[in-house]
Amino acid sequence: MKHYRIYLAIAALVLASLACQSVLGGRDEMPTVPSNDSTQPDASQPTASSNDDSSSDTVTTSADFPITSDAFNLTEIGDGSIVYYTKLSMDDALKFYREEYTARGYKEREILTVVDSASGTFSIVFDGDPSGKAVVIQSVDLGDGSRTIAIRLEDV
Repeated sequence: MKHYRIYLAIAALVLASLACQSVLGGRDEMPTVPSNDSTQPDASQPTASSNDDSSSDTVTTSADFPITSDAFNLTEIGDGSIVYYTKLSMDDALKFYREEYTARGYKEREILTVVDSASGTFSIVFDGDPSGKAVVIQSVDLGDGSRTIAIRLEDV
């Protein structure tokens, strides 16, 4: 039980760190902020693009991370990471990413998977990316029917 709490604490700290980095920029240069308040991406912004397969609900980003079809407020962070919001439940988001990455031939590193149904958070890691890095996906329930999804490549 203590290990479970440690994993949960680590996942919460990693998500908080990622959130702080995205808000504060994480670099010396100033981040650019879109001027419109719309949740729809502007044509000049580097955001998600649809797959050619019209029967699929999968959308990918320029970093080739699949995102849910209902994604909104998508932010591509300069280091290749993305953060977005979705209305999917935790279970549906987990199912989506497990199906997407398994179909691509990736393997879930189950020892690093942390799912806390009580708080609505999860962290899941997949191996198999061509870069040699692991795909780390983390999510937090925002309590208003939506959740954040943060995806990045990392040496784990």
